[in-house]
Parts: sequence; structure tokens; C-alpha cells
Amino acid sequence: MYSFIGSIIALVLGYLIYGKFVEGVFGIDSSKATPAERLADGVDYMEMSWTKAFLIQFLNIAGTGPIFGAVAGALWGPAAFIWIVFGCIFAGSVHDFLLGMMSLRRDGASVSEIVGENLGNGAKQIMRVFSVVLLLLVGVVFIMSPAQILKDITGISYEIWLAVIIIYYLCATVLPIDAIIGKIYPIFGLSLLVMAVGIGGGLIITNANIPEIAFVNMNPTGRSIFPYLCITIACGAISGFHATQSPMMARCLRTEKDGRKVFYGAMISEGIIALIWAAAAMSFFGGIPQLAEAGTAAVVVNKISVGILGKVGGALALLGVVACPITSGDTAFRSARLTIADSLKYKQGPIVNRFVVAIPLFVLGIALCFIPFNVIWRYFGWANQTLATIALWAAVKYLANRGKNFWIALIPAMFMTVVVTSYILAAPEGFVRFFGDKDIKVIEHIAIVIGCVVSLGCTAAFFMSNKKTNLITE
Repeated sequence: MYSFIGSIIALVLGYLIYGKFVEGVFGIDSSKATPAERLADGVDYMEMSWTKAFLIQFLNIAGTGPIFGAVAGALWGPAAFIWIVFGCIFAGSVHDFLLGMMSLRRDGASVSEIVGENLGNGAKQIMRVFSVVLLLLVGVVFIMSPAQILKDITGISYEIWLAVIIIYYLCATVLPIDAIIGKIYPIFGLSLLVMAVGIGGGLIITNANIPEIAFVNMNPTGRSIFPYLCITIACGAISGFHATQSPMMARCLRTEKDGRKVFYGAMISEGIIALIWAAAAMSFFGGIPQLAEAGTAAVVVNKISVGILGKVGGALALLGVVACPITSGDTAFRSARLTIADSLKYKQGPIVNRFVVAIPLFVLGIALCFIPFNVIWRYFGWANQTLATIALWAAVKYLANRGKNFWIALIPAMFMTVVVTSYILAAPEGFVRFFGDKDIKVIEHIAIVIGCVVSLGCTAAFFMSNKKTNLITE
């Protein structure tokens, strides 16, 4: 219990202290007109209060990510607390804040355009494809899972629920941001926060038997903590999907001083939710072995919610496993539309133009809905963290080009490079088959060494390029 409470306090202090430090490094300027003011179009660019922008950003990046990911990560035991706290404060929140503010300074540009500006045209072209593919995977994941759950609850066919959700997604993708998203997201965002506070309060009041922090692998499968935990718990620590979402709110902030509240603050809030659900999963069933036998993440969430909060908890659990993923899926498609439009310099004011971009996206999305869910999810996890890694390297270059303290982005970029490289080499869906018949532990060690080499190579390339940089002033 002490570790759990201490971890929550650490996240709050991270926002107050390190978040303020990162804000100072970036150098906000409240006198500058924001894109929402200069480029207002009544569709994607429009001013919002920081509270509304925070709740939309929070739900955009959260959904069920910090719930399901934390429940799965809880199988490794309290080592999950360590990753959530350090990952959220020093990697995820820095990533979200820097990418959000970099986008704001570039008229709300999408992540691919930001990467291209800082890492070159080749990287931009790769990221345009990579980010749209990731957003499609996110959208499809969050069509399939709620449609299956609704089928189980109502008995209505999976295909009908797919159609209903897709029609809603299309409306949320092409209509002005305040028509649907601006109205319902703050409500769902508050509901998600209330759900987390209720579960967290229940754990404290009942003095739940939450294990204390120890870097011990408790996973019944024996799968190593590193790098698997860092891929499994993404949304509660660091997630590349957030880099695709932050530009939406960068187009809506009234002033640069709202950036830390909206971008860094939403990520810290998500980390707190991940901590709560990881703690609940570790303690509610009596231990890690019992958690492993409890069922899918959706089943675990439902049992915990009803067990701690009763009927109210059951209603909130339904909201969590159905409504929240839908609110991540619709913004995924909206972000994909904006990314493609940015790359083509295709104005999105006329609604016909929005449909021209959106329709092909939805055709591809519908086709992907008939690929097995587990296949989509596995590749989404790695692609998600790889995008975060590339975005961090872009942030490193952005800060260096302006003579700012780039170490705040460089250290997490180096770490995440080791994570994604070693994972794709050692994980079952990666290149493990090329290692022959070696023991999996040997393969993991080899993969980590290769990951370190790749990370050091990227770092060396950065320092070599940095010597030739002419500083930019803004």
C-alpha cells in the first residue's frame, strides 16, 4: 500500500516540479497568438478553455489504454509501478508536452510533418505512412473490441454493431470538432476520472493487500520484465499514439501557458489511472497467479468494478470497456484524416474535402476488421512505441536546433530505442526465428545488446549532425 500511495504522490510531484522544468526548457510565450486564434476555421481550429481541452486530450490519449495495459502489466507485479512512475514523468509526459507544443508552434502540424522538419524528408515520408498505419490499427482495434462486447451483452450480431460504430466514427471524423467530440468527450473524460478515483479510494479504504515495490519478475509465464513490460504498459507510461492526438488540441489552445496543463497534465493523469488499475489487478484476486486465471482484461475490469463499487461500478465498467475505446477510435480516424490532409496540403474546410480523405480510410478500416484481433493488437503495441521513439528523436533535434537542453528528450529517446529494437528481435511476432534454436533468455540478452548498439549509434549520429547545426531562433 505504501508503494502505491507513494507512486501517486511521485506522479503529482512530477507534474509540479519536473513538468515546470520541462516547460521552462521549451520556453513558452503567452504573448504569441495560437493557431486557434490565427487560423480559426470552425472545423479543426477553434479556441477552447484549458479545462475542456484537457478533458478531450485526456480521453483522446486514455480510453481503455491505461486500464487494459495496466491490468496486463500487473502480471509482472509491482515492477509495473516503477515503469509507470519513471516512464510517465520522464518519458511519456515529456513526449506529449514537447510534441504538443512543437505542433502548436507549427500551426497544429501533424506528427509526420514535425518529424520531417527535424529529421529530414526521408523520415517525414516514412512517418506519414507509419503514423497513418498506426492510426488505422488503433481505429480498428477500437471498433472490434466494443462491437464484440456489445454483441455479447445484447445478442445483436457483431456485424450490425460494427456498422453502427463505423457510422458514428465517420460522423466524428468529418464534422467540426465541437459538434460531437467537444460535447461528449468532457463528460466521458470526467466519468473515467470518477471511475479511477472510486477504485483507488476503495483500495485505500479497504486497505487492500497491494504488493510493495520490488524489481522482481512475478509473471507466471516467465516472460522477462524488460522489454516486454515497457511495450505492454504503453498508455500509462509512454505511447506514440499520443503524438498523433496532441496536434488536435494544439489547434484549440487559447494560450501557450495552457500547454503544460493539457499535454503534460493529461499524461500524468493517465499514469495515475494506470497505477490504480495495476494495483487493483494485483490485489483484488488475491495475488498474481490468481490474476492470471481471472480472464481477459475486460472481464478483470468488470469484476473489480462491481466488486469494489457495486452496481455503480458495473455501469462504469461498461462505460470503460465500450464507450472509452470508441472515443479513442474516432479520434484515431480523425487524426489520420488530418495527417493525410497535411501531407497533401489539402484544405479541410469544405466538408466534401473531408469525405474525400475519410472514405478511403474507412474502406481500409472495414477490411482490417476481419483480421483476427490478436494479430492486429500485437503489431499495434510495437508500432505504437516505435512511433513514440521516433517522435522523441525529433524532439531532441528540435531542442538542439534552438540551443535548448536536449537531454530531457535524449535520455528517454535512447531508452525507448533499446526497448523497441530488443522487443522486435526477441518477441514472438518479431525476428526471433532468425536466432535459431537458442534459449529464449539467451535471445533476449542478445536482443538487448543489439538494442543498446542501435541506441548508441542513433546518439552518435545525433551528436555528429548537431555539430553542423545553425541555431534557430523563434
